[in-house]
Amino acid sequence: MSVELPREIRCVLVPAGSLRLLLPNATVAEVITLPAHEAVANAPEWLLGRFAWRGWRVPLVSFSRLAGADDGDAELTVRVAVLKALGSHPTMPFIAVLTQGFPRLTTLNSELIIPTHDGNALPAGVRAQVLVRDDVAVIPDLEGIEAELVRLLAPDQEPEAHDDDGINDAPQEFDGAA
Repeated sequence: MSVELPREIRCVLVPAGSLRLLLPNATVAEVITLPAHEAVANAPEWLLGRFAWRGWRVPLVSFSRLAGADDGDAELTVRVAVLKALGSHPTMPFIAVLTQGFPRLTTLNSELIIPTHDGNALPAGVRAQVLVRDDVAVIPDLEGIEAELVRLLAPDQEPEAHDDDGINDAPQEFDGAA
């Protein structure tokens, strides 16, 4: 059985520091002003914390830090794009990324997205690098980021798991592999 793909897809370009994230429009639940958020103990620098949103504790990610890119212009108004999580983890239906400015809607087809990967290793959290019209963008590895967030936040959401020595292991840095 073959599945017919849409000829065009509505997408958003989300400014994240010096990067632009390319995401399907349906992934973005809402764009909000930067909320007060609580820190997560022993979290990597890219996991800025969590905040309350519509009854959920949503993890807040700095994608530019995760990918090792420049944080961008600190003078720009900082917002948060709340994204629908792709996995089926019952305690994490949303994740959020820091953004500067508003995402820009665009309609794309396969001819308008040109892969630009040069063969070198991709940054952490990046699935692909592409050229969209005149914009360089990255397609984030949302599944990998979500899996790492579930791993990092699991002790906070479920009973603590201990090794044989009875001591919790410290979180590891996310390497982008899922």
